[in-house]
Amino acid sequence: MFALEDLSPAIGLTLAFAVALVLGLALKFWLVTRQIRYVARHRAEVPARFAGRIALATHQKAADYTIAKARLGVLEMALGAVAVLGWTLLGGLDALNQALLAVSGAGLLQQLALLLAFAAIGGLIDLPLSLYRIFALEQRFGFNRMTLRLWLVDALKGLLLGVLIGLPIAALILWLMAAAGPLWWLWAWGLWMGLQLLLMLVYPTFIAPLFNEFRPLQDPALQAGVSALMQRCGFSAKGLFVMDGSRRSAHANAYFTGFGAARRVVFHDTLLQQLTPGEVQAVLAHELGHFKHRHITWRIALMSALSLAGFALLGWLSGQMWFYIGLGVRPGIALDPALAAAPNDALALLLFLLVVPVFTFFMAPLLAQLSRRHEFQADAYAVAQASGADLSSALLKLYEGSAATLTPDPVYVRFHYSHPPAAERLARIPAGNG
Repeated sequence: MFALEDLSPAIGLTLAFAVALVLGLALKFWLVTRQIRYVARHRAEVPARFAGRIALATHQKAADYTIAKARLGVLEMALGAVAVLGWTLLGGLDALNQALLAVSGAGLLQQLALLLAFAAIGGLIDLPLSLYRIFALEQRFGFNRMTLRLWLVDALKGLLLGVLIGLPIAALILWLMAAAGPLWWLWAWGLWMGLQLLLMLVYPTFIAPLFNEFRPLQDPALQAGVSALMQRCGFSAKGLFVMDGSRRSAHANAYFTGFGAARRVVFHDTLLQQLTPGEVQAVLAHELGHFKHRHITWRIALMSALSLAGFALLGWLSGQMWFYIGLGVRPGIALDPALAAAPNDALALLLFLLVVPVFTFFMAPLLAQLSRRHEFQADAYAVAQASGADLSSALLKLYEGSAATLTPDPVYVRFHYSHPPAAERLARIPAGNG
Protein backbone atom coordinates (compact mmCIF):
# COMPACT_ATOMS: atom_id res chain seq x y z
CA MET A 1 0.00 0.00 0.00
CA PHE A 2 2.86 2.37 0.77
CA ALA A 3 6.02 3.08 -1.15
CA LEU A 4 9.27 3.31 0.78
CA GLU A 5 9.84 6.97 1.56
CA ASP A 6 12.43 9.11 3.18
CA LEU A 7 11.99 8.98 6.95
CA SER A 8 12.72 12.70 7.37
CA PRO A 9 9.01 13.69 7.25
CA ALA A 10 8.33 11.14 10.01
CA ILE A 11 11.14 12.54 12.15
CA GLY A 12 9.86 16.05 11.49
CA LEU A 13 6.35 15.05 12.58
CA THR A 14 7.71 13.40 15.73
CA LEU A 15 9.59 16.54 16.68
CA ALA A 16 6.71 18.87 15.81
CA PHE A 17 4.27 16.73 17.79
CA ALA A 18 6.57 16.54 20.82
CA VAL A 19 7.20 20.29 20.77
CA ALA A 20 3.49 21.10 20.38
CA LEU A 21 2.59 18.71 23.21
CA VAL A 22 5.16 20.23 25.57
CA LEU A 23 4.38 23.84 24.65
CA GLY A 24 0.65 23.26 24.89
CA LEU A 25 0.98 21.60 28.28
CA ALA A 26 3.29 24.36 29.53
CA LEU A 27 0.84 27.02 28.35
CA LYS A 28 -2.09 25.25 30.03
CA PHE A 29 -0.16 24.93 33.30
CA TRP A 30 0.83 28.59 33.14
CA LEU A 31 -2.76 29.68 32.53
CA VAL A 32 -4.24 27.57 35.32
CA THR A 33 -1.51 28.71 37.71
CA ARG A 34 -2.39 32.32 36.91
CA GLN A 35 -6.06 31.54 37.54
CA ILE A 36 -5.39 29.93 40.92
CA ARG A 37 -3.15 32.77 42.10
CA TYR A 38 -5.42 35.53 40.85
CA VAL A 39 -8.56 34.06 42.42
CA ALA A 40 -6.76 33.37 45.70
CA ARG A 41 -5.37 36.91 45.78
CA HIS A 42 -8.88 38.40 45.49
CA ARG A 43 -10.58 35.91 47.82
CA ALA A 44 -10.57 38.11 50.92
CA GLU A 45 -12.83 40.87 49.59
CA VAL A 46 -15.95 41.06 47.44
CA PRO A 47 -15.32 43.26 44.37
CA ALA A 48 -16.67 46.77 44.87
CA ARG A 49 -19.19 46.36 42.05
CA PHE A 50 -20.84 43.49 43.92
CA ALA A 51 -20.54 44.80 47.47
CA GLY A 52 -23.88 44.56 49.23
CA ARG A 53 -25.20 42.12 46.61
CA ILE A 54 -22.89 39.16 47.23
CA ALA A 55 -21.98 38.01 50.74
CA LEU A 56 -18.31 37.53 51.58
CA ALA A 57 -18.94 33.87 52.45
CA THR A 58 -20.52 33.31 49.03
CA HIS A 59 -17.62 35.04 47.30
CA GLN A 60 -15.11 32.91 49.21
CA LYS A 61 -17.00 29.71 48.42
CA ALA A 62 -16.83 30.60 44.71
CA ALA A 63 -13.10 31.26 45.00
CA ASP A 64 -12.49 27.96 46.80
CA TYR A 65 -14.61 26.05 44.26
CA THR A 66 -12.80 27.66 41.33
CA ILE A 67 -9.39 26.87 42.82
CA ALA A 68 -10.38 23.27 43.60
CA LYS A 69 -11.60 22.73 40.03
CA ALA A 70 -8.43 24.31 38.64
CA ARG A 71 -6.20 22.05 40.73
CA LEU A 72 -8.13 19.00 39.60
CA GLY A 73 -7.76 20.32 36.06
CA VAL A 74 -3.98 20.25 36.47
CA LEU A 75 -4.14 16.53 37.24
CA GLU A 76 -6.46 15.95 34.30
CA MET A 77 -4.13 17.83 31.95
CA ALA A 78 -1.11 15.89 33.14
CA LEU A 79 -2.92 12.57 32.85
CA GLY A 80 -4.23 13.50 29.40
CA ALA A 81 -0.76 14.43 28.15
CA VAL A 82 0.73 11.18 29.49
CA ALA A 83 -2.08 9.20 27.86
CA VAL A 84 -1.56 10.89 24.47
CA LEU A 85 2.17 10.31 24.69
CA GLY A 86 1.62 6.70 25.75
CA TRP A 87 -0.74 5.97 22.88
CA THR A 88 1.54 7.55 20.28
CA LEU A 89 5.31 7.92 20.66
CA LEU A 90 5.57 5.31 23.43
CA GLY A 91 3.86 2.72 21.23
CA GLY A 92 0.61 2.02 23.09
CA LEU A 93 -1.66 2.21 20.05
CA ASP A 94 0.74 0.16 17.95
CA ALA A 95 0.96 -2.54 20.63
CA LEU A 96 -2.83 -2.71 20.95
CA ASN A 97 -3.23 -2.93 17.18
CA GLN A 98 -0.64 -5.69 16.89
CA ALA A 99 -2.23 -7.67 19.71
CA LEU A 100 -5.67 -7.53 18.08
CA LEU A 101 -4.20 -8.46 14.69
CA ALA A 102 -2.59 -11.51 16.26
CA VAL A 103 -5.91 -12.56 17.80
CA SER A 104 -8.42 -11.86 15.05
CA GLY A 105 -6.46 -11.16 11.88
CA ALA A 106 -6.92 -8.16 9.60
CA GLY A 107 -10.30 -6.87 8.55
CA LEU A 108 -13.23 -4.69 9.52
CA LEU A 109 -13.93 -6.59 12.74
CA GLN A 110 -10.36 -6.11 13.92
CA GLN A 111 -10.56 -2.39 13.21
CA LEU A 112 -13.85 -2.06 15.10
CA ALA A 113 -12.31 -4.02 17.96
CA LEU A 114 -9.40 -1.55 17.97
CA LEU A 115 -11.80 1.39 18.24
CA LEU A 116 -13.75 -0.29 21.04
CA ALA A 117 -10.64 -1.28 22.96
CA PHE A 118 -9.21 2.22 22.63
CA ALA A 119 -12.45 3.76 23.92
CA ALA A 120 -12.68 1.28 26.81
CA ILE A 121 -9.08 1.84 27.93
CA GLY A 122 -9.48 5.61 27.62
CA GLY A 123 -12.64 5.46 29.72
CA LEU A 124 -10.87 3.47 32.42
CA ILE A 125 -7.98 5.96 32.46
CA ASP A 126 -10.41 8.87 32.93
CA LEU A 127 -12.65 7.08 35.44
CA PRO A 128 -10.89 7.84 38.76
CA LEU A 129 -10.72 11.60 38.26
CA SER A 130 -14.24 11.66 36.82
CA LEU A 131 -15.59 9.94 39.93
CA TYR A 132 -13.55 12.24 42.14
CA ARG A 133 -14.98 15.30 40.40
CA ILE A 134 -18.57 14.18 40.97
CA PHE A 135 -18.48 12.44 44.34
CA ALA A 136 -15.71 14.41 46.06
CA LEU A 137 -15.29 17.90 44.60
CA GLU A 138 -18.90 18.59 43.58
CA GLN A 139 -20.11 16.86 46.73
CA ARG A 140 -17.88 18.98 48.96
CA PHE A 141 -19.34 22.21 47.59
CA GLY A 142 -22.94 21.01 47.74
CA PHE A 143 -23.59 20.61 44.02
CA ASN A 144 -23.70 16.85 43.54
CA ARG A 145 -27.05 15.13 43.99
CA MET A 146 -26.22 12.03 42.02
CA THR A 147 -26.10 8.68 43.76
CA LEU A 148 -23.63 5.98 42.80
CA ARG A 149 -26.54 3.87 41.56
CA LEU A 150 -27.78 6.67 39.29
CA TRP A 151 -24.24 7.21 38.01
CA LEU A 152 -23.95 3.51 37.15
CA VAL A 153 -27.33 3.51 35.39
CA ASP A 154 -26.33 6.60 33.36
CA ALA A 155 -22.99 5.01 32.50
CA LEU A 156 -24.64 1.81 31.29
CA LYS A 157 -27.17 3.73 29.21
CA GLY A 158 -24.39 5.84 27.72
CA LEU A 159 -22.36 2.75 26.91
CA LEU A 160 -25.33 1.06 25.25
CA LEU A 161 -26.10 4.15 23.18
CA GLY A 162 -22.45 4.45 22.23
CA VAL A 163 -22.46 0.89 20.92
CA LEU A 164 -25.83 1.13 19.17
CA ILE A 165 -25.13 4.50 17.54
CA GLY A 166 -21.36 4.92 17.49
CA LEU A 167 -20.39 1.46 16.27
CA PRO A 168 -22.52 1.51 13.07
CA ILE A 169 -21.25 5.03 12.29
CA ALA A 170 -17.66 3.89 12.78
CA ALA A 171 -18.28 0.84 10.60
CA LEU A 172 -19.72 2.99 7.81
CA ILE A 173 -16.80 5.41 7.90
CA LEU A 174 -14.26 2.56 7.88
CA TRP A 175 -16.11 0.98 4.96
CA LEU A 176 -16.04 4.27 3.05
CA MET A 177 -12.31 4.66 3.74
CA ALA A 178 -11.71 1.26 2.17
CA ALA A 179 -14.24 1.28 -0.68
CA ALA A 180 -15.01 4.85 -1.79
CA GLY A 181 -11.68 5.69 -3.43
CA PRO A 182 -9.49 8.79 -2.99
CA LEU A 183 -12.47 11.02 -2.20
CA TRP A 184 -13.76 8.78 0.59
CA TRP A 185 -13.32 11.68 3.02
CA LEU A 186 -15.92 13.77 1.18
CA TRP A 187 -18.49 10.98 1.42
CA ALA A 188 -17.58 10.39 5.04
CA TRP A 189 -18.01 14.07 5.80
CA GLY A 190 -21.45 14.08 4.19
CA LEU A 191 -22.42 11.03 6.22
CA TRP A 192 -21.09 12.60 9.43
CA MET A 193 -22.94 15.88 8.96
CA GLY A 194 -26.16 14.11 8.01
CA LEU A 195 -25.98 11.98 11.14
CA GLN A 196 -25.22 15.03 13.30
CA LEU A 197 -28.32 16.80 12.02
CA LEU A 198 -30.39 13.63 12.45
CA LEU A 199 -29.25 13.29 16.04
CA MET A 200 -30.23 16.92 16.70
CA LEU A 201 -33.68 16.04 15.41
CA VAL A 202 -34.21 12.82 17.38
CA TYR A 203 -32.32 13.71 20.57
CA PRO A 204 -35.12 15.64 22.31
CA THR A 205 -37.74 12.95 21.73
CA PHE A 206 -35.86 9.67 21.92
CA ILE A 207 -32.47 10.10 23.65
CA ALA A 208 -32.79 12.82 26.31
CA PRO A 209 -35.80 11.12 28.00
CA LEU A 210 -33.62 8.04 28.61
CA PHE A 211 -31.62 10.08 31.14
CA ASN A 212 -34.03 12.70 32.46
CA GLU A 213 -37.71 13.19 33.08
CA PHE A 214 -39.36 15.98 31.07
CA ARG A 215 -42.77 17.27 32.04
CA PRO A 216 -44.75 20.16 30.52
CA LEU A 217 -44.38 23.50 32.26
CA GLN A 218 -47.32 23.70 34.69
CA ASP A 219 -47.13 27.25 36.05
CA PRO A 220 -49.95 29.08 34.14
CA ALA A 221 -48.60 32.58 34.78
CA LEU A 222 -45.05 31.67 33.76
CA GLN A 223 -46.33 29.73 30.77
CA ALA A 224 -48.37 32.73 29.62
CA GLY A 225 -45.42 35.10 30.05
CA VAL A 226 -43.03 32.78 28.23
CA SER A 227 -45.50 32.17 25.39
CA ALA A 228 -46.04 35.92 24.99
CA LEU A 229 -42.29 36.51 24.90
CA MET A 230 -41.77 33.83 22.27
CA GLN A 231 -44.62 35.17 20.16
CA ARG A 232 -43.21 38.69 20.45
CA CYS A 233 -39.83 37.38 19.29
CA GLY A 234 -41.34 35.42 16.40
CA PHE A 235 -40.21 32.10 17.83
CA SER A 236 -42.08 28.80 17.99
CA ALA A 237 -41.29 25.53 19.71
CA LYS A 238 -42.91 22.15 20.13
CA GLY A 239 -43.38 22.68 23.84
CA LEU A 240 -42.17 24.12 27.14
CA PHE A 241 -40.69 21.49 29.42
CA VAL A 242 -39.21 21.22 32.90
CA MET A 243 -36.31 18.77 33.36
CA ASP A 244 -35.46 17.06 36.63
CA GLY A 245 -31.90 18.41 36.68
CA SER A 246 -31.96 18.42 40.48
CA ARG A 247 -31.61 14.62 40.48
CA ARG A 248 -27.99 15.03 39.43
CA SER A 249 -26.82 18.54 40.25
CA ALA A 250 -27.73 21.77 41.98
CA HIS A 251 -26.50 23.77 38.95
CA ALA A 252 -29.27 25.52 37.02
CA ASN A 253 -29.77 26.06 33.31
CA ALA A 254 -32.25 26.63 30.49
CA TYR A 255 -31.73 25.67 26.87
CA PHE A 256 -33.23 24.90 23.49
CA THR A 257 -32.82 21.47 22.05
CA GLY A 258 -33.51 20.06 18.62
CA PHE A 259 -34.33 22.16 15.57
CA GLY A 260 -37.23 22.77 13.23
CA ALA A 261 -40.45 21.07 14.29
CA ALA A 262 -38.65 19.14 17.06
CA ARG A 263 -37.36 22.25 18.85
CA ARG A 264 -38.13 22.39 22.58
CA VAL A 265 -37.60 24.89 25.37
CA VAL A 266 -36.26 23.15 28.47
CA PHE A 267 -35.94 24.62 31.95
CA HIS A 268 -34.03 22.86 34.71
CA ASP A 269 -36.24 22.56 37.78
CA THR A 270 -33.39 24.13 39.74
CA LEU A 271 -33.63 27.23 37.53
CA LEU A 272 -37.33 27.66 38.27
CA GLN A 273 -36.61 27.26 41.97
CA GLN A 274 -33.98 30.00 41.98
CA LEU A 275 -35.47 32.67 39.70
CA THR A 276 -38.59 34.80 39.61
CA PRO A 277 -40.92 34.55 36.57
CA GLY A 278 -39.51 37.82 35.18
CA GLU A 279 -35.96 36.53 35.57
CA VAL A 280 -36.85 33.26 33.85
CA GLN A 281 -38.26 35.22 30.90
CA ALA A 282 -35.08 37.32 30.73
CA VAL A 283 -32.93 34.18 30.63
CA LEU A 284 -35.17 32.72 27.93
CA ALA A 285 -34.95 36.00 25.97
CA HIS A 286 -31.16 35.62 26.07
CA GLU A 287 -31.47 32.15 24.53
CA LEU A 288 -33.85 33.52 21.92
CA GLY A 289 -31.20 36.11 21.14
CA HIS A 290 -28.87 33.36 19.99
CA PHE A 291 -31.47 32.27 17.46
CA LYS A 292 -32.31 35.81 16.33
CA HIS A 293 -28.63 36.52 15.68
CA ARG A 294 -28.30 33.13 13.95
CA HIS A 295 -25.58 32.03 16.35
CA ILE A 296 -26.79 28.43 16.16
CA THR A 297 -26.65 28.53 12.36
CA TRP A 298 -23.16 30.04 12.49
CA ARG A 299 -21.99 27.34 14.89
CA ILE A 300 -23.39 24.59 12.69
CA ALA A 301 -21.74 26.19 9.65
CA LEU A 302 -18.44 26.52 11.52
CA MET A 303 -18.65 22.92 12.70
CA SER A 304 -19.42 21.85 9.14
CA ALA A 305 -16.46 23.77 7.69
CA LEU A 306 -14.02 22.57 10.36
CA SER A 307 -15.15 18.97 10.03
CA LEU A 308 -14.82 19.17 6.23
CA ALA A 309 -11.27 20.47 6.62
CA GLY A 310 -10.60 17.76 9.17
CA PHE A 311 -11.85 14.94 6.95
CA ALA A 312 -9.89 16.33 3.98
CA LEU A 313 -6.72 16.46 6.07
CA LEU A 314 -7.37 12.95 7.37
CA GLY A 315 -7.92 11.77 3.81
CA TRP A 316 -4.46 12.99 2.86
CA LEU A 317 -2.63 11.93 6.03
CA SER A 318 -4.09 8.42 6.00
CA GLY A 319 -2.13 7.73 2.81
CA GLN A 320 1.22 8.96 4.15
CA MET A 321 3.56 6.42 5.72
CA TRP A 322 5.36 9.13 7.72
CA PHE A 323 2.10 10.03 9.48
CA TYR A 324 2.02 6.61 11.14
CA ILE A 325 5.73 6.11 11.67
CA GLY A 326 6.19 9.63 13.04
CA LEU A 327 3.55 8.92 15.69
CA GLY A 328 4.83 5.55 16.83
CA VAL A 329 2.72 3.19 14.70
CA ARG A 330 3.75 0.63 12.07
CA PRO A 331 1.26 0.97 9.17
CA GLY A 332 0.10 -2.22 7.52
CA ILE A 333 2.79 -4.23 9.34
CA ALA A 334 2.11 -7.03 11.81
CA LEU A 335 4.24 -9.41 13.81
CA ASP A 336 2.95 -12.21 11.58
CA PRO A 337 4.17 -11.67 7.98
CA ALA A 338 0.90 -13.15 6.74
CA LEU A 339 -0.88 -10.07 8.07
CA ALA A 340 1.31 -7.54 6.29
CA ALA A 341 -1.62 -6.14 4.30
CA ALA A 342 -3.59 -5.13 7.40
CA PRO A 343 -5.67 -1.98 6.74
CA ASN A 344 -4.68 1.24 8.48
CA ASP A 345 -8.02 3.03 8.50
CA ALA A 346 -8.84 2.67 12.21
CA LEU A 347 -5.26 3.56 13.09
CA ALA A 348 -5.53 6.72 10.99
CA LEU A 349 -8.78 7.71 12.70
CA LEU A 350 -7.39 7.22 16.19
CA LEU A 351 -4.07 8.93 15.50
CA PHE A 352 -5.91 11.88 14.00
CA LEU A 353 -8.21 12.19 17.03
CA LEU A 354 -5.21 12.03 19.36
CA VAL A 355 -3.00 14.49 17.52
CA VAL A 356 -5.38 17.19 16.27
CA PRO A 357 -6.15 18.63 19.76
CA VAL A 358 -2.40 18.97 20.40
CA PHE A 359 -1.95 21.21 17.37
CA THR A 360 -5.27 23.10 17.56
CA PHE A 361 -5.27 24.08 21.25
CA PHE A 362 -3.68 27.38 20.29
CA MET A 363 -6.90 28.29 18.43
CA ALA A 364 -8.81 28.30 21.73
CA PRO A 365 -8.66 32.09 22.28
CA LEU A 366 -10.26 32.77 18.88
CA LEU A 367 -13.16 30.39 19.47
CA ALA A 368 -13.63 31.64 23.04
CA GLN A 369 -13.67 35.26 21.86
CA LEU A 370 -16.32 34.46 19.24
CA SER A 371 -18.46 32.71 21.85
CA ARG A 372 -18.19 35.64 24.29
CA ARG A 373 -19.16 38.03 21.53
CA HIS A 374 -22.26 35.96 20.87
CA GLU A 375 -23.14 36.05 24.56
CA PHE A 376 -22.96 39.85 24.63
CA GLN A 377 -25.19 40.03 21.55
CA ALA A 378 -27.73 37.66 23.13
CA ASP A 379 -27.71 39.74 26.31
CA ALA A 380 -28.42 42.91 24.32
CA TYR A 381 -31.33 41.19 22.61
CA ALA A 382 -32.70 40.02 25.97
CA VAL A 383 -32.57 43.58 27.32
CA ALA A 384 -34.54 44.78 24.27
CA GLN A 385 -37.18 42.08 24.58
CA ALA A 386 -37.48 41.59 28.33
CA SER A 387 -36.01 43.46 31.31
CA GLY A 388 -32.42 44.48 31.87
CA ALA A 389 -33.03 44.52 35.62
CA ASP A 390 -34.40 40.98 35.53
CA LEU A 391 -31.57 39.76 33.32
CA SER A 392 -28.98 41.34 35.60
CA SER A 393 -30.49 39.85 38.76
CA ALA A 394 -30.96 36.45 37.10
CA LEU A 395 -27.36 36.30 35.94
CA LEU A 396 -26.12 37.31 39.38
CA LYS A 397 -28.22 34.57 40.97
CA LEU A 398 -26.92 32.02 38.48
CA TYR A 399 -23.30 33.07 39.03
CA GLU A 400 -23.91 32.85 42.78
CA GLY A 401 -25.77 29.54 42.57
CA SER A 402 -23.07 27.89 40.48
CA ALA A 403 -20.24 29.36 42.61
CA ALA A 404 -18.69 31.05 39.58
CA THR A 405 -15.87 33.32 40.69
CA LEU A 406 -16.34 37.05 40.27
CA THR A 407 -12.58 37.55 39.94
CA PRO A 408 -11.14 35.26 37.24
CA ASP A 409 -7.71 35.93 35.80
CA PRO A 410 -8.13 38.09 32.65
CA VAL A 411 -5.63 36.07 30.60
CA TYR A 412 -7.22 32.77 31.61
CA VAL A 413 -10.59 34.20 30.59
CA ARG A 414 -9.32 34.98 27.09
CA PHE A 415 -8.32 31.37 26.56
CA HIS A 416 -10.99 29.39 28.35
CA TYR A 417 -14.16 31.35 29.04
CA SER A 418 -16.91 30.78 26.49
CA HIS A 419 -19.10 33.18 28.53
CA PRO A 420 -17.97 36.62 29.69
CA PRO A 421 -17.07 37.01 33.37
CA ALA A 422 -19.79 38.43 35.60
CA ALA A 423 -18.22 41.88 35.92
CA GLU A 424 -17.85 42.35 32.14
CA ARG A 425 -21.27 40.95 31.39
CA LEU A 426 -23.26 42.88 33.98
CA ALA A 427 -21.44 46.11 33.15
CA ARG A 428 -23.04 46.06 29.68
CA ILE A 429 -26.59 45.48 30.93
CA PRO A 430 -28.59 48.65 31.66
CA ALA A 431 -30.24 47.51 34.89
CA GLY A 432 -32.91 50.19 34.65
CA ASN A 433 -34.36 48.78 31.42
CA GLY A 434 -37.79 47.17 31.65
